[in-house]
Amino acid sequence: MMKMKRILLFCLTMVLGIVLGACSNDNGEQQRGDGNQNVNTEREKDEGHGGHAGMDHSGSGEIPKGLNNAENPTFKVGSKAVIKDDHMEGMKGAEATVVGAFDTTVYTISYDPTTGGERVTNHKWIIHEEIKNVKDTPYKPGDEVVVEADHMEGMKGTTAVIDSAEQTTVYMVDFTPTTGGEKVTNHKWVTESELSAQ
Repeated sequence: MMKMKRILLFCLTMVLGIVLGACSNDNGEQQRGDGNQNVNTEREKDEGHGGHAGMDHSGSGEIPKGLNNAENPTFKVGSKAVIKDDHMEGMKGAEATVVGAFDTTVYTISYDPTTGGERVTNHKWIIHEEIKNVKDTPYKPGDEVVVEADHMEGMKGTTAVIDSAEQTTVYMVDFTPTTGGEKVTNHKWVTESELSAQ
């Protein structure tokens, strides 16, 4: 009888250990999940509008095929301006030097990165000439396009939804982030409304 009680007690202890271990793992996963959510929230805060984490801040200066220089830009190549928008940390308030000015249609887009991860919403900006098999006329909100731009990891080749479209002058700029760090060169893109005279 005593032996039976010991076996029963041993079995109960084992079952209790397994149950507690499973609960502990669930909590660990939940904490890791919450941790990721916090990381994402912090990332979104740093990104400003448009999901710019992992953005390739500096570019080669290579211009997409078919993009035309602006005939009469408000900010001429070589001029200085102040950036008013905060696509990414350290951008708002930074002094920019204009290195290119182009007339085109700019789009905000939402897409799922080809590398996986969370959906990027209202990304600023891609331009008309950065769309694969682009048509002659501008796209409209709700249209789906394949993105040729590779401003961010997982952007090139993804199918995106156009959130907004605007015909304007876009600028490629150099600037030093207000938060310090290395100078950003050939940054694509800043719109006319996102710049102000010094």
